[in-house]
Amino acid sequence: MSGADMPPVAPSMSYVYAVGRTEAVRESAQSTLSDRAGLHGGSLRTVCAGDLVALVSSVPHDTFDMDGLRAQMEDIERLEVLARTHHAVVEALYGTTTVLPMRLATVYLDDERVADMLRERAAELAALLIRLDGHVELGVKVYADPQEAATTGTAVSEPVASGPGRAYLQQRRAQRRHHRDAYQAAGAVAAHAHARVGAIVRARLAHRPQQRDLAPGTGENIANDAYLVEAARVAEFRTALAGIADDVPGVRVEITGPWAPYSFAGPPTAGAGQESGGR
Repeated sequence: MSGADMPPVAPSMSYVYAVGRTEAVRESAQSTLSDRAGLHGGSLRTVCAGDLVALVSSVPHDTFDMDGLRAQMEDIERLEVLARTHHAVVEALYGTTTVLPMRLATVYLDDERVADMLRERAAELAALLIRLDGHVELGVKVYADPQEAATTGTAVSEPVASGPGRAYLQQRRAQRRHHRDAYQAAGAVAAHAHARVGAIVRARLAHRPQQRDLAPGTGENIANDAYLVEAARVAEFRTALAGIADDVPGVRVEITGPWAPYSFAGPPTAGAGQESGGR
């Protein structure tokens, strides 16, 4: 086939998974990512600028331009594949060296634009790498489940109502009471959890609670906090929260991680609900 007969090469963009220190990321990528592919099966490569390096792969332009990204974000199956592949690459890299995880769907027109970003943000990125070095992210989610509270909690006895109308009102009062009690108890557990780990963690970020259809298990997520913790203190963190809701009907606590610290890969901002830890 002659050159004139060759099909045109589809334009691509550079998708960025993480940023780290040049030598460390290069060594880690060679040892842990040599057999791993990026999005759409693209080969992983590094883009360097000074002491910083970005881990990238090529993705189709029409899938990752503004319209393409919007379509992916609105398709739950495609979004799940995007997130799972992105996180798998970052976690594999973070297992051997400190990197800054980039937000999902961070794309640039080409590698030169990626290198420009590294040069322009060099001081900020270097400071973040120092801050995250040796740390991981742990999540604490607190759920309120009024139905479980009504089943297992100690109910306040009321006189048996006479007549269907009064019985219905009595039932509705009990439901409201269980709902109120479960949410108040969950709020108290969330506050207690932060108090228990305050001296252990480096920082805390309060995320918006997950919507019911995205939260695993029963109940409603009323607290969704991320903590930056030294890797060496993960066991201490878990021990501090062990059994915190065991005797609280209608309240469930879930600890997630350790993960690469996505929540702390940007500069701390006072308006984001982020707090310094006790150190």
